[in-house]
Amino acid sequence: MAADAKIKANASSGGARAGGERALFDAFAQLKSGKEAARFLRDLATPGELEAFAERWRIARLLDEGRLSYREIAAATGASTTTVGRVARFLREENHQGYRLVLDRMAEKSGAKK
Repeated sequence: MAADAKIKANASSGGARAGGERALFDAFAQLKSGKEAARFLRDLATPGELEAFAERWRIARLLDEGRLSYREIAAATGASTTTVGRVARFLREENHQGYRLVLDRMAEKSGAKK
């Protein structure tokens, strides 16, 4: 019987997971400043998770600048070339375009043009 309950839980977790993700994304949308985002993220994530997020964000910015190779970015950030490649793929090819959205908004806000 326990195995049946486990199978049911796994089968229904996709919908619950999507609903949980939507709720999390909606929570992020309520934040009004970097200071508020920091407070929320420090409660939500472990220090290691925050470091991983920060590393990926730094990689995305360096890739967007276009001055360094993947190997140079890996050396500068301490990330693996695999991580640099993954961030590059999401920055340039994946449908979400979240990195691009935020990079472009930050460039607009600072007056820089791409």
